[in-house]
Amino acid sequence: MSLPIFLIGARGCGKTTVGELLAQALGYAFCDTDHYLQHSTGKTVAEIVAAEGWEGFRLRETDALIAVTAPETIIATGGGMVLAETNRRFMQQRGQVIWLQASATVLAARLAHYPQTSQRPTLTGRSITEEMAEILDERAGLYQQSAHHVIDAMQTPEQVVIQILSALSPAHAS
Repeated sequence: MSLPIFLIGARGCGKTTVGELLAQALGYAFCDTDHYLQHSTGKTVAEIVAAEGWEGFRLRETDALIAVTAPETIIATGGGMVLAETNRRFMQQRGQVIWLQASATVLAARLAHYPQTSQRPTLTGRSITEEMAEILDERAGLYQQSAHHVIDAMQTPEQVVIQILSALSPAHAS
């Protein structure tokens, strides 16, 4: 039985896009914790945050992580999933954790190109470039601490998938 693969990283690093391609390549199921949350609650992330605050959203995010974790599943997590130590430990113990790493400039450019402000409210109220730099400064250590593998996400999704498959090949050979 193959373990789940958790994709972590900041908003805009490609977790959903790469996750779907990786799932196809491995013949795994795919799940996005934000999409699961939206489907199960009938609310957008912004609506959950508005009603329950970030703390309430983070609790729901943990519940979503547990609910979607299954063998042979690629799980794209929310960018802040690593903020809770319980989430970091859960992912490390139950599967392979892959950090899709990208610079704040690249993340900001991607987010500006595909704005989803109704889906994910700003965390700081600043420009997207400033916000991404601040978030990466705050979370980089947590992403690093959580990850079994760090992958350069500043290339095409197809190239990222090739890198992930290469990184995982020793783990899947057994």
